[in-house]
Amino acid sequence: MYGEAEEVVGDLLRDINFTPKPFVATKVWTEGRKDGIEQMAKSAQLLRTPKIDLIQIHNLVDWRTHLKTLRRMKEEGKIRYIGITHYTDWGQAELAAIIGSNQFDFVQTEYAIDTRKAEQRLLPLARDKGTAVIINRPFQRGSLFRAVRGQKLPLWAADFQCKSWGQFFLKFVLSHPAVTCTIPGTSKPKHMRDNVQAGLGRLPNEKERQKMVAFLEKL
Repeated sequence: MYGEAEEVVGDLLRDINFTPKPFVATKVWTEGRKDGIEQMAKSAQLLRTPKIDLIQIHNLVDWRTHLKTLRRMKEEGKIRYIGITHYTDWGQAELAAIIGSNQFDFVQTEYAIDTRKAEQRLLPLARDKGTAVIINRPFQRGSLFRAVRGQKLPLWAADFQCKSWGQFFLKFVLSHPAVTCTIPGTSKPKHMRDNVQAGLGRLPNEKERQKMVAFLEKL
């Protein structure tokens, strides 16, 4: 699904002594027990790790079948955590139903400052159940940057150590109490360096979060 990503990560894990040790996550995205087992074994081989931290069932594909396999792998010590994903907000009702009646360690969904459907049910449910939350599409495929093009960052963003629009959008997502982490995609190192700064300094409180939403809606 991600081209040579697993192989490249595996090479890095082999060649570089990272401190702290990276949290290694991947996905299974296929039909059938046999194909799922083979795909996950291939991922472990490419990642060059005897134990993967997290394997997620992607887009709910054959999730009941893969959940049984992943539970066995977790019992055998081959993985640490089990997750399930859907990359758009229209899959959140089904995600909520699944994690509400099954034990998952992680759930991944769409959430952004202008796409807040997850706040209604999925995020509160995950928090109540102690399920870690990964957020994808925090920039809405760049549409948020287009919305603020030519606009200056509000001065009050400095109150929570925010220095760019990218950090503004990421800090909003990260400041939700149910959210564990977010995964902004980029192919540019300068954007990666900027994005990671959103993890430094304090995060906005609830009053500031509302202020952020109101500011964006006025643009």
